[in-house]
Amino acid sequence: MLYILIVVISAVAQFFLPWWVIAPVCFLLAYFRANSAKQAFATGTAAITTVWVAYAWFQHYSTNGILTLQMANVLPLGGNAAALVAITGLVGGLVGGLSALAGYHGKTVFGS
Repeated sequence: MLYILIVVISAVAQFFLPWWVIAPVCFLLAYFRANSAKQAFATGTAAITTVWVAYAWFQHYSTNGILTLQMANVLPLGGNAAALVAITGLVGGLVGGLSALAGYHGKTVFGS
């Protein structure tokens, strides 16, 4: 249930707010819903990775690969769009997982 909540809320919020909105979303949802530190980190990582990889592939296919190939050429990826999508998912997943972990530990510190 936590996974679905993070995916839906963060996907909708990112259409209207900056990319970093995933951090407060994961933090708050893990604060109120996570049962363990392991669950919080794993769920936050998996949910945000799913959202960001899905959106990156959507952007890749909607622009016929022009945007991702140009960005992969700017970065030292040798024009590899799949590597760009993987790095995107990794960065987003780490932000989501660490903020969810912080939310869970915030709950244990403040005793809610």
